[in-house]
Amino acid sequence: MQEHTKSSTLENAIALQKYGVGQPVRRKEDDTLVRGKGRYTDDFNLPGQAYAVIVRSTHAHGVIRGIGIDAAKAMPGVLGVWTGTDLNAAGYGPFTCGLPLKSRDGSPLLQTNRQPLATDKVRFVGDPVAFVVAETLAQARDAAEAVELDIEPLPAVTDPEEAAKPGAPQLYDHIPNNVALDYHYGDTEKVNAAFASAAHVTRIDIENTRVAVVSMEPRVGLASYDKATERYTIQMPTQGVAGNRANLAKNLKVPNEKVRILTANVGGSFGMKNVNYPEYMCILYAAKALGRPVKWLDERSTSFLSDSHGRAQKIHAELALDAEGHFLAAKLSGYGNLGAYITGVAPSPLSLNTGKNFSSVYRTPLMAIDIKTVLTNTTLMGAYRGAGRPEANYYMERLIDRAADEMGINRLTLRKRNFIKPNQMPFPASSGVTYDSGDFQAVFNKALEISDHENFPKRKKESKKAGKLRGIAVGSYLEVTAPPGVELGKIVFDPDGTVQLITGTLDYGQGHATPFAQVLCAQLGVPFESVKLVQGDSDIVHTGNGTGGSRSITATGMAIVEAAKLVIEKGKRAAAHLLEASEADIEFAEGSFTIAGTDRSIDIMELARKLHDGKVPDGVPDSLDVDHTSEPVPSAFPNGCHVAEVEIDPDTGVVQIVRYSAVNDFGTVINPMLVAGQLHGGVVQGIGQALMEHVRYDESGQPITGSLMDYALPRAEDVPNMTVGDHPVPATTNPLGSKGCGEAGCAGSLSTVVNAVLDALSDYGIKHIDMPLTPERVWRAIQDAKQKAA
Repeated sequence: MQEHTKSSTLENAIALQKYGVGQPVRRKEDDTLVRGKGRYTDDFNLPGQAYAVIVRSTHAHGVIRGIGIDAAKAMPGVLGVWTGTDLNAAGYGPFTCGLPLKSRDGSPLLQTNRQPLATDKVRFVGDPVAFVVAETLAQARDAAEAVELDIEPLPAVTDPEEAAKPGAPQLYDHIPNNVALDYHYGDTEKVNAAFASAAHVTRIDIENTRVAVVSMEPRVGLASYDKATERYTIQMPTQGVAGNRANLAKNLKVPNEKVRILTANVGGSFGMKNVNYPEYMCILYAAKALGRPVKWLDERSTSFLSDSHGRAQKIHAELALDAEGHFLAAKLSGYGNLGAYITGVAPSPLSLNTGKNFSSVYRTPLMAIDIKTVLTNTTLMGAYRGAGRPEANYYMERLIDRAADEMGINRLTLRKRNFIKPNQMPFPASSGVTYDSGDFQAVFNKALEISDHENFPKRKKESKKAGKLRGIAVGSYLEVTAPPGVELGKIVFDPDGTVQLITGTLDYGQGHATPFAQVLCAQLGVPFESVKLVQGDSDIVHTGNGTGGSRSITATGMAIVEAAKLVIEKGKRAAAHLLEASEADIEFAEGSFTIAGTDRSIDIMELARKLHDGKVPDGVPDSLDVDHTSEPVPSAFPNGCHVAEVEIDPDTGVVQIVRYSAVNDFGTVINPMLVAGQLHGGVVQGIGQALMEHVRYDESGQPITGSLMDYALPRAEDVPNMTVGDHPVPATTNPLGSKGCGEAGCAGSLSTVVNAVLDALSDYGIKHIDMPLTPERVWRAIQDAKQKAA
């Protein structure tokens, strides 16, 4: 037996300095992806596969009088044409929302119980009503165009406030006034009393615009069915295979083990691919009916109709303050647009999540939330990066700037006056959650410093000389990360020296393989290069909540840490046997098991190899492998402060972001390089919503932003250089001290960009413009202000 001395321990220590927690290690997967060797769902094909095309409604609302499929069935290459009647006969379960949400009267959320294909009514443009499967994609497309739809149009409603009024078109007989959830939080009596006693009350009506996700990879599925085992398999992009398998099995009405989900590389999701969709049920049905694999691939034009959208709230926001500007209470009331059907998560971002994040980093003693989530004849609403968090922070920061101006208090001073202090932690927020850590004032001060805020007046003068308006805004944010959930931490030592790390979260662009390996290396001292992240196969990943809500590093991190401790426990027993020592005398550090007080040791990789190679007596582990499921980790509270500076051409209304700075508290940062990438991406998505993105419908419910010709997205020229700093205060709720970072960028950028534009326009007396602040909207606001002043 080879025993290792202090030299191997030193090598492990040096490796940890390079690859350990806090190091800016390059992403493991980049070499594969940038060479075009990644494999996304559409890259997978099976022998004999057929192709599906979905037939969708072109009416926003209507009664289905008939669906003619005979002509389509007779076309060349067509293998089958099915309608909702066929799928209903299979006994599939409906799509429902499993969240325990209740209306103010205690009644549960009213479900829409969506079926894979509509049978009685269509409720939005793009509603699936039939599907065709053919030998080739071209044949399937031709046949889909031959399906004859007889739909009697009904009046449509797209605005949630209008849809909730008596007499509005009703989408469902069992959902009065289209209100699926009348959400309420807070003590209304106490809040109203605080408002009545306030020295000042600020009120704003705000529309948080509907946006499309537009992930680089459209949704796609490849389904097959094994008749011998009665088992379904589907290759599809997801955010976590365990949860999606459970949902699909529920819809199919089969046990979980009868469904296998495979997910390879995923080209973006932002929450949209975290729920099941009718198209997947259709191809699973067809695969079983035909006895051959069936592929469906969405197209960009139809993805604007079929993929869930985000945001879409109409809010009346209020803030009550005393004479010195201390917050007394805050209110949100209004409407959230659910679209035509309820998805697995949709009511929560519009109601619960918005409320939980509204008080942000400020001492707000009382709060009331009253939001009706309303069904309309529009595309479904789902989670979109932040899912209520950016919206809530946007409302608070808009209120603060307006209140400061109305009360004649400096905007920075008003924020400082109301920050929660470090010595008040843990802090029970009025939103119902308890913040465990944070130093919001310090983060704020650092943001002012790195943005060179004090010299802004000089820069404004220079802009004025050039005929430009210049504005600045400083905005803080805080996020409550996703609710607790169990997570998988499975570690397998292979004979070839590979260490498999198997997790329930799923990487769809974040780069999980690198930080997860860094955490494992820090815990076990295994070589960084030997760690292989395994995800995306529900036969292997048997549990886990998946990726979402900025929870991956906290939840998976804890699962890895706990699993590593179990590996060490097993390793000590095995090392004691191989080193012929008492288990109590075995110590573990930096990748080696050592007999205390001696230089006799064995490296963890060598130990794993010996256990594979030889027999061990009873009581001694025959491997170091562990399969561990962690208990739910509490939410964390990432926070930060962003500073935006903009220039506006008053003659055209064009807004340019000329400086952007951000300081964040993400707790313990595992990999600062990846965190910076996450932050930059989130900021850009916030800029997109603030300045250009907007899904729009006409009065009949027809989408008028149904392609990238009509729906604007940020381009490279719209993205400013960013100065980024950090002020980490470790979380106390998980062993790594991490807080999550995936959604922080858009939580900070929405309000900061909008407030900066309004600051630049303040000389005109312009107090509010709803997003997106397009050149036309800005120009018109300037012209209107000039006319009023004339």
